[in-house]
Amino acid sequence: MAENKTAYEPLTVESIPVRLGVVEAVTRHLGSETETWQADEVGDGNLNLVFLVKSPKSTLIVKQALPYVRLVGDSWPLPLSRAFFENSTLVRQAERDPGSVPEVYHFDEEQAIIIMEFFTPHAILRKKLIAGEKVTDLAETLGNFCARTAFRGSDLFMATADKKADAAIYLGNSELMAITENLIFTDPYFDAELNNHTEGLEPLVATLRGDIEMKTAVQEMLLKFSSNAETLLHGDLHSGSVMCTDDESKVIDPEFGFYGPMGFDIGMLVSNYLMSYFSQPGHRNDADLAEYQNWVLELIEGTYTAFEAEFTHLWNTERTGILFPRTMFEDQGHSADGALTKVLQHIFTDALGICGIEMHRRLLSLAHNADFEEIEDTAIRAPLEARNLMMGRELIRQRGEIANIHALCDMARKFNEETFL
Repeated sequence: MAENKTAYEPLTVESIPVRLGVVEAVTRHLGSETETWQADEVGDGNLNLVFLVKSPKSTLIVKQALPYVRLVGDSWPLPLSRAFFENSTLVRQAERDPGSVPEVYHFDEEQAIIIMEFFTPHAILRKKLIAGEKVTDLAETLGNFCARTAFRGSDLFMATADKKADAAIYLGNSELMAITENLIFTDPYFDAELNNHTEGLEPLVATLRGDIEMKTAVQEMLLKFSSNAETLLHGDLHSGSVMCTDDESKVIDPEFGFYGPMGFDIGMLVSNYLMSYFSQPGHRNDADLAEYQNWVLELIEGTYTAFEAEFTHLWNTERTGILFPRTMFEDQGHSADGALTKVLQHIFTDALGICGIEMHRRLLSLAHNADFEEIEDTAIRAPLEARNLMMGRELIRQRGEIANIHALCDMARKFNEETFL
C-alpha cells in the first residue's frame, strides 16, 4: 500500500481515492476508476475517523485510528496500535462466531487503517431503540455472540499455550484498558476532571460517592477486570456497537479488545438495554410506552437466556481446554453439570457488577448514552436517570444475591416505578 512508505497521515475525503486507489483489496470491490468514487466522513464515535466510500460497483467502510481521542482532542493522545487490536479481535470473532462481525478486506498497520464490509440497510441499534423499533432475533444473535466468543476464547476451549500467547499480545492494548479502568471503574465515584452529569442529580451523586460498601465492590470488580484474563472480550459491547435491520444484527468496533472476565461483555450489553428501558418515558407517548418497555425487558431475558443456553451447549460439545477436562468428569462417569452451574453463576455475578457500574459511568463520567442525552428537557431526563443510577447501585451491592435474569427484570420494573428526586 502506497502510504506504508510514508509517515502516518490521517485520511481525508479528498485523499482517499489517491491513497487507496493503489490497494488491490479496495479496487477489487470498488473498481479502479477512482474518479467514480465518493467518500464521506460518517464517524460519530469518540475515537476514530470513519469513511463511507462508494462507487457504482460497491461500498466499503474505511476506519482509521487517530493519534488522540477524537472526542477530546490532541490533548489526550492515544496509540495508533489500537487499530491492530481491533483488526485482531475482528479476525478472532469471525472465527468464533462466523457471520457476526464485518469481514476485513485490508489492514494497514502503519497507517492504522482497516477496510471492511459495509452493512446496509443496517442502523445503529441504539438509534433503533430510541425510535421504538424492534429487531427480530436480536436476543438470540447477541446472546449467542457473547457465549461463543466468551467460551471459545477461554481455557475451556483453547489450547493453553495458544491462549497464554494470545493474552500476552493483548497486554499491549494497555492504553485502551486504562480508559476503561479510569472512565468506568474510577472516575464516576469522585470529582474527576472530565466528569459531567445532568443538573439535579447532585444528591444522588453524593449518595453514590459516599457509599463505601458500593465503592469497595466497584474496586473488587476492577481487580477482576485487571487480573482475570478469562477470555478475549469485545471490551465495549453497547447498543452503539451493534448494527441492525429489522431482522439481522452485526457487531462492530472491538478496538477495546482485551482478555478479562467472561461476564464483562454480556454485563455491558445488558446495562445498555436497561438504560434504554429507563429512558423510554422520554421518547414514547403513554399509549406506546408500556408495550415497548416490556419488549426491552423481554430482550434482556431473551439475550441472557440465549447466552446461557449456547454456553451450556458449548460446554457439553467443545470443552477441550485445560479447565474442567472430561478426563476428570465424564470419562470417569461423573457429571460436570454442577461445575457448569458454578461457572455460569460466576459469570452472572460478574455481569451484574459490570452492568451496575456501566449504568453509573454512562451518566456521570465521560461519553454519555444518547438514550438519555437526546431527552432535551432535563426536568424529564433527570428523574429517569435517577432510577438508572439507583438500580445500578443495587446491582453492584447485591450482585451475589440476585437469583437469575428474571429477578433482574423484576428489579427493573420496581425501580421504574420509584421516585428518587
